[in-house]
Amino acid sequence: MTVILLRHGVSTSNTARTLAGRSAGVELTEHGEDQARAVAERLGQLPIERIVHSPLPRCARSVAPLAEKFGLDPVVDDRLLEVDYGEWTGRPLAELVTEPLWKVVQRHASGAVFPGGEGLAQVQARSVAAIRDHDRALADQHGRDALWVACTHGDVIKSVLADALGIHLDGFQRIVVEPASISVVRYTPTAPYVWRINDTGADLSALAPAGGRESGSATDQTSTSVPGGEVGATGSADNGDAQRRDSS
Repeated sequence: MTVILLRHGVSTSNTARTLAGRSAGVELTEHGEDQARAVAERLGQLPIERIVHSPLPRCARSVAPLAEKFGLDPVVDDRLLEVDYGEWTGRPLAELVTEPLWKVVQRHASGAVFPGGEGLAQVQARSVAAIRDHDRALADQHGRDALWVACTHGDVIKSVLADALGIHLDGFQRIVVEPASISVVRYTPTAPYVWRINDTGADLSALAPAGGRESGSATDQTSTSVPGGEVGATGSADNGDAQRRDSS
């Protein structure tokens, strides 16, 4: 089974350079809406079987054109919700980089717990469980390979990719996931295989299972690796360039 991990499009918080978290009132910008339509065009020729997304509006809006194109009813999964940044929610990124916890988030993410919020290790546990549960459900439903989309947030996607790559969560800041980018993971009985990371424009036809929706193989794909963001909300600021950061 193959999941396309889609980060939502550019949001009003991205342009304001604040840490959106679960703040109310964060929507896609006009550019973000354009990105959502472009994603629907990019993925429109693929045999998408299911669309799952975080309950936040910016993710719902990002998959709306895609869901309309396929006639699918998106599934909301709370486990794909944005990180609960607690007291950091809504604060300017330029201010947050001065906090002592910022360096912990960059270098020891597995030990980072946001004040009044959750820890990144918790985020990884819930999000990976969600992805794997949907993947198993589709395998049981179809009995063959299938392609599906999960739309969520930057740090959530990076934590899922770290798990798929077999790297420690402490290294997840080395992964870049831009708004409206896709990352692709194929789950097999033996291991997950990462086909793409932070892809914003390449041809995707190779992702379609052989035979489209009616047939396909769930066999191990180790020999067919396909070469493949603004940085995630808590992307590394060790170089002091806080102006490049955006919220997830």
